[in-house]
Amino acid sequence: MPTKINHLAIISDSYALEGKFYQSVFGTKVSPDSPPDGPVCFSDGYVGFNINARKSGRPAGFDHFGFDVEDIDLTIERIAKFDPELLVLKRPGSRQYAGYSGHDPDGNNFDLSQIDLENRRDIYAEGEWSAQRTVDHFALRTLHPERVAAFYADVLGLSPTNRPADDKNHYLTDGRITMVIMPWQITDFAGTGITRPGLDHIGFKVESIDAVRQDIERISGSNPHLAPRAFGVGKESKVRLELAKACCPIGTYHLADPDGVLIDLCEA
Repeated sequence: MPTKINHLAIISDSYALEGKFYQSVFGTKVSPDSPPDGPVCFSDGYVGFNINARKSGRPAGFDHFGFDVEDIDLTIERIAKFDPELLVLKRPGSRQYAGYSGHDPDGNNFDLSQIDLENRRDIYAEGEWSAQRTVDHFALRTLHPERVAAFYADVLGLSPTNRPADDKNHYLTDGRITMVIMPWQITDFAGTGITRPGLDHIGFKVESIDAVRQDIERISGSNPHLAPRAFGVGKESKVRLELAKACCPIGTYHLADPDGVLIDLCEA
């Protein structure tokens, strides 16, 4: 089994509301075993989502991602060989989507799992299914994109994809989802609020952007709490929207979820 992007995780004060948004707009399947006081877990048929309740000391937002690998022990050896200062931490058995957590050379953390781990359950133990709206990519802004891209290619086994010579991003894929590694420079945020390095946005592939917009309008009318947060409204937010358009060429329509996590859409 080649490496597979296993899950994406969001930290939110309104984790139940966030889960309803993705379920309503993108048709994700929610785990029936999600406890009422625990994370909301759901899937688009390929990759899992965890919307975790925000706890003291943890910032809200798009927080981390995880991989399925063939052999966790071998992967840990590769991490140490790439850089002995990159450490790996064993996780509590309550996490059905991760056995270990590690970090890349710029400190971006990720989880590791494999198919036969005993703590896998719920949507992470089910087979794949087909959905109409699915995760296409996610993006990370980081200080040293070339070294970080080399780490995910050499250690995790993601495959680099072709890019134009003038494109500063790096694109790696597990065969279905693309990881976009973008350079972070403070000067990119002239005229808007500065966002620290880290995960930037989630991209969905949809059958029709117009259909998604119509669904959002209908859903927002039915339940205003599920309306996307305003993005591109006001002087600084317009600058941030233009930065989103300029930095990732995959998405053609940009919005934010109710908690402000950035999303872009492309058509199948």
